[in-house]
Amino acid sequence: MQQDADPRPIRGGAFDYRGAAIPEYAPELDHEPDPGEVVWAWVPFEEDLSQGKDRPLAIVGRALDKPGDLVCFMLSSKDRADDDEWVAIGSGQWDSEHRPSWVNVARPLAVAPQSVRREGGELSRQQFEAVVEAARAKFPGHR
Repeated sequence: MQQDADPRPIRGGAFDYRGAAIPEYAPELDHEPDPGEVVWAWVPFEEDLSQGKDRPLAIVGRALDKPGDLVCFMLSSKDRADDDEWVAIGSGQWDSEHRPSWVNVARPLAVAPQSVRREGGELSRQQFEAVVEAARAKFPGHR
């Protein structure tokens, strides 16, 4: 990590975010990351921020305090049905095997557009709303 004031990893990628977000559904598969899309970016491990791996991220909006940053949540195809920190969203184009996906709403992340490695697909409006509502329930008082 760089400095305490800027949580961005030195190598680029996603970083933990605790600010407010402006939810927005505006997917446009145009090689630019947009809210309502699943993208791929490097995500640090929670237990060691210097280590991580490329992960799919569901973008739900823009950071209120830094509008250029995109607020997102990590996806997994591992069954998380028994974990209330994850919300099931079904499958989508982001997974070539069309496996069901879960989104970790307990760990908000942000990513700069230039740190996104590639677009993976669009969330449906229903999938997007499920993520936003679960995040609002997890963090009451935030937008």
